[in-house]
This record gives sequence, structure tokens and C-alpha cells, in this order.
Amino acid sequence: MRLIKVIVLLLFVGVPAAAQKPVRLLPNQLDKFVVLKSLEKAPVQAADAVSSEVAEYVDHRGGRVLVELSRFAQDAKAYENLSLAAAAAKAQITPAYGTAGFQSETEIAFFKGPHFIRLRNVKGDVANLATMAQGISEGLDKGEADIPALIKHLPNPEEAQKTAVFLHSFRDLNTLGMQQGVFSAIDTQGNADAALATYGPSKMLVLEFNTPQLAKDNDERIIARIHELWKLGEPAPTAYRRVGNYSVMVFDAPDQQSANQLIDQVKYEQVVRWLGENPNILKRAQEEYVNTTLGVLVSVLKASGYALLACLGLGGLAGALLFTRRRAQQSEAAYSDAGGMLRLNLDELTPQTNPARLLRDRN
Repeated sequence: MRLIKVIVLLLFVGVPAAAQKPVRLLPNQLDKFVVLKSLEKAPVQAADAVSSEVAEYVDHRGGRVLVELSRFAQDAKAYENLSLAAAAAKAQITPAYGTAGFQSETEIAFFKGPHFIRLRNVKGDVANLATMAQGISEGLDKGEADIPALIKHLPNPEEAQKTAVFLHSFRDLNTLGMQQGVFSAIDTQGNADAALATYGPSKMLVLEFNTPQLAKDNDERIIARIHELWKLGEPAPTAYRRVGNYSVMVFDAPDQQSANQLIDQVKYEQVVRWLGENPNILKRAQEEYVNTTLGVLVSVLKASGYALLACLGLGGLAGALLFTRRRAQQSEAAYSDAGGMLRLNLDELTPQTNPARLLRDRN
């Protein structure tokens, strides 16, 4: 009896343990490469990664490739790690791999969905990296399949994306490697994103706060801090402006005018997405109904007005023609039977009418 209890206990304990076994994210084989050794966690795990995995692949010719994969809770965090890696490698981000990525002389890095992947060539032909990157990308969830919206709102976004550094839900800006006194006024509470882009000698920093109140509070502190820096004669942004929930700063610009022109090109677009049913759907339907009804009413009134004017015009024209015709008929009835000669109406002449015009009897 005791043996049976032990077996049952082992069964109930063993099933969850097996179910909690980590799921491998990297395949055992990629093209002609097979896993030589793998670790469930990378030696240096990326910040905020949910899980990481590293594997070394080899082929029959002795080629060796090291692959690191990190999975995050959001796609934006994966893109952040990509942008930081590209900045460190001084490489440009393009859509060549995954959703976006870059390639240097010895590595390829890209992000797809919540995953960030780096492939380093240890030994052998560097061209193997492209084939392996393609194979890994095909097996990953694409997530939102897009780059962060903040990058798209930068001036000249197609060009800016190549070198822009992106931070998601950041608390400080130290990772940007910039020493600016104005940064001490920024308090994001971990509820803001940032994008740093380069335009010639100028650098533009766009901070996106996720609530209007947070944007307002930081805007007031930033303005106050800039005035303090001016009084102290310390470096400050060439230009600063709040654009919606964005706080936009331009550093190292040639002059304030060019900095302001750069800020003018920042696009602020707010998109509201409801997790459940939109609570304003009835109100929106009512507004659409009222607008549609008013539009129809206005169209009917316009059409009726045009029709009334047309009827009045045609009626007036017809009346004028009829009046002219009747006058003509009356004139014709009065003079047409005399053949164009003077008519003497003897029946109407009596002594009572005009005695002087009557013929008198001859003597």
C-alpha cells in the first residue's frame, strides 16, 4: 500500500516537472550545420529578456557559428537591443533579415517579433551566416511584423531608421552615451520610449510619454532645467518643444532656426486601441447617424430649392409668352377684318353718339 502511494506521488510530481521543461528556441540543425553544444541561457543575458539561448553550430568542413537568441515580453524591447547592437557595431539597420537587422564583417543580427538574434562567425566562410539567419527567421513568430511607430514619426524616417537608437520603457538615458544636463529633469517612471536620430551635425532626441499628464509634468521640468542651464552657461539643447505627448530636443545644431525646422518635421499621431469593446461605440454611431441625416436633409433642401427656382423661372417665362400671345391675338382681332383699311362702324354711329358725323338728307 505504501509503495502504491509513492508511485502515485511520483506521477503527480513528475508531470509538472516535465511540463515545465524549457522549450528549445533554436533548431538542432540549420542547413549543413548541426548543434555542437548549446546552453539554455546565454552567458551574458540581454537586459529584460524573458529567456535566452546560445548554441554553437558546426559543419563537416569545420565551420563554426555562434548563435544567441533572446526572447522578450514585447517586440519593442527586441528592437531596442537591435538598435543598441547596431550602434555599437557602427552598422546600418535594414529590412534584409527578419523584420529588421544589420550585417557587419563578422556577424548578422536581427529582430523578429519578440526575438533578438545574433549570429557570429567563429570559423569558416562568412557567407554561411546569411543562410543560417534565414533558416532561424523562418521558424520564429513574426509578432507585429513592424518596427516601433516612434521611429516612423522621425523626420525622414526611412533614412533615420538606419542609425536611430530606440529605447523602450526606459528609466534613464545613460545607455545613449550622451552627457546632457537636461536629462536630470526627465522622470519617465518607466512609462516612456525614446528615439535618438542623427541629421548631419545635429542629433534629435524624441521622448514619447504614454500619458498626457506625464508629458505635461516632464515638459515643465525640462523647460525649467533649460533655463537653469542657460543661466549657468552650461550646454543645453539648441531647441526644444513639446509636440503632443512628445518632448523633442535637438542638440549640436548649427543654429536655432535649423533646429526648429527639424522639430517641425516630427509627426505626432495618437492611436487609441481598446482591449475590449469600445465604450464610445454607441456615441460614435449616434454621431454618424446625425451627420448622415443632416447630410441627406441638406441635400434634399438644396435639390428642392433648385427645383423651386427652376419652376418659378419656367413659370415666369411661360406666363410672359402667354401674355404676349394674348396681346397679339387681341390686336389681330381688332384690326385684321378691315383688310388694312379704316373701318367705318355704321352700326355704332347714332345721333346720340356723334350727330356731327351723320350724313344729313339733301334738300
